[in-house]
Amino acid sequence: MAYNKFTIRQLQQQYGIIDTVQDALFVDVPPVPISDWLRVTLDKQTDFALRSGSEKARSEYLIAPILLEIYEQSQDRASLFSGIEFNVDKKKGLAGFCDFLFTLAPRKISIEAPIISVVEAKKEDIPKGIPQCLAELVAAQIYNAAEGRTIPTLYGIVTTGDIWKFLRLRGTAATIDSDLYYLTDVEKIVGIVLSMLQ
Repeated sequence: MAYNKFTIRQLQQQYGIIDTVQDALFVDVPPVPISDWLRVTLDKQTDFALRSGSEKARSEYLIAPILLEIYEQSQDRASLFSGIEFNVDKKKGLAGFCDFLFTLAPRKISIEAPIISVVEAKKEDIPKGIPQCLAELVAAQIYNAAEGRTIPTLYGIVTTGDIWKFLRLRGTAATIDSDLYYLTDVEKIVGIVLSMLQ
């Protein structure tokens, strides 16, 4: 089994995950100004990415530029990985490729201290991406503990490129933000993810 095969029920049974929904989980996080580069990039690419109907186009033309902006603004606090294999425990299904991972280890070429998992919602289905994201965060908890690096709070993002959903994992408590954020909120999206990296 891979990350994308998990259901919420399986996560509850195997890892004791308790999921709750909270309104406005990141309401107090201020927006962060974005670069001219990202603004121009999104102005040029958004219509094409959305019209194409392609998950790959959304990933390349919307998600990746926003994550690169966050990486650039993180001021050497993090590394960003794309399409990387993250095998923590194959027997338990905690294995497979992650769409994107942020780690708290800057300028690394291998995964160290993963803190944020970003899942591209397949078929634009945000709810179906949530169990996959949580499974990747459970794997990150196990990985960090095995490396002797306890990070009490991990974060997840499920996105279609134009819609973004955030979640948090502390121990077995998974909190899913009831709010959705859209490309019109890109400065808020950037602010939220930068706050996660702090």
